[in-house]
Amino acid sequence: MLGTVLLLLALAKTTCPSPASVASRRAEALKKLLEVFGMEDPPAPPAHFKEPPQYMVDLFNTVANADGVTKNPDILEGNTVRSFLDKTHSEEMRFLFVLSSVAKNEKILTAELHLFRLWPRVTDGPKRHHFCQVSVYQVLEKDKLDTPGGKKLLAARLVSLQTSGWEVFAITPAVRDWTEDESSNQGLLVTVQGLGGSPLDPPPLQFASGRGHHESKKPMLVLFTDDGRRGASLPTAGFPDLKPQAPNLPAKKPVPKLGRSRSTRSLDRLQPCQRHPLSVDFEEIGWSGWIISPRGYNAFHCKGSCPFPLGENMRPTNHATVQSIINALKLSEGVSSPCCVPDKLYSINLLYFDDDENVVLKQYDDMVAGSCGCH
Repeated sequence: MLGTVLLLLALAKTTCPSPASVASRRAEALKKLLEVFGMEDPPAPPAHFKEPPQYMVDLFNTVANADGVTKNPDILEGNTVRSFLDKTHSEEMRFLFVLSSVAKNEKILTAELHLFRLWPRVTDGPKRHHFCQVSVYQVLEKDKLDTPGGKKLLAARLVSLQTSGWEVFAITPAVRDWTEDESSNQGLLVTVQGLGGSPLDPPPLQFASGRGHHESKKPMLVLFTDDGRRGASLPTAGFPDLKPQAPNLPAKKPVPKLGRSRSTRSLDRLQPCQRHPLSVDFEEIGWSGWIISPRGYNAFHCKGSCPFPLGENMRPTNHATVQSIINALKLSEGVSSPCCVPDKLYSINLLYFDDDENVVLKQYDDMVAGSCGCH
């Protein structure tokens, strides 16, 4: 995947005599680059300035460094996390989330309802409650909620009335139903009762709704999925070094003095195989309107020669070592020297707004050259 990105970036920046040809090649390259990111068209930027949910920002910072490179590939369940805000904007504890942006090929792994618990009401009288029971139901028939078949229990637990903060409830079965049959999505119902299931009027516990509360406290559905996209073949084990990495250099050899007429390309061929910076700037590409983080990343690329004999610091495979010997001794015609290529790749993470202005965190394999070797 990294090789595709490098080629497409080169095409996108290529200059040609004809402006129309340049524009056409750039458009074609960016379209192919979108395919690398699993999209047909770039999402439209939000119509107005919009803050992403803090949970999604914190999750991105936990999973990735500032450049988007994955810190630990085992943190995320699947490769996609989607967030959806409640569409009812109601004071009642009824919630509706539109999941039309979930692709058919995405496997639903876990779905969570995030509700912000407000400070409890001050109650009069000698009896004060310290806990209450919160239940979350999948609405089956919104006009028959009081009947046995009108709703299905998804989660229930005791919640303290002494604090405020986020409460998270697992609602995976409901979301799987909704993604299989969109018309079955009639939302969720949340109830607050006493310890024995007795009604509390008025309920001492309230959750922030979509109306009258800050954007950061709005009800949210968080969906963990996997679209089945995987990188190719190279090792991805281990974590990337977040500090600048020195290139792998072979033992010092005398470098011949070159005349001024020698091209830079000739000089490059004399340099040993090593990793070089390659900046991918989303603003330059024209994607900064919908990508929240990172603003760009360093993909790195591999360049240099693989001269005989190959030392361990060149990280050669056994095949490359044999090929290098046959090339050096001219034992077979048409056998070139080994190539300088990535031998370890890292994934990156994008936090972005989709077409429905929902915030998505997605992980893409094989996007950064972690190290280079002779293969």
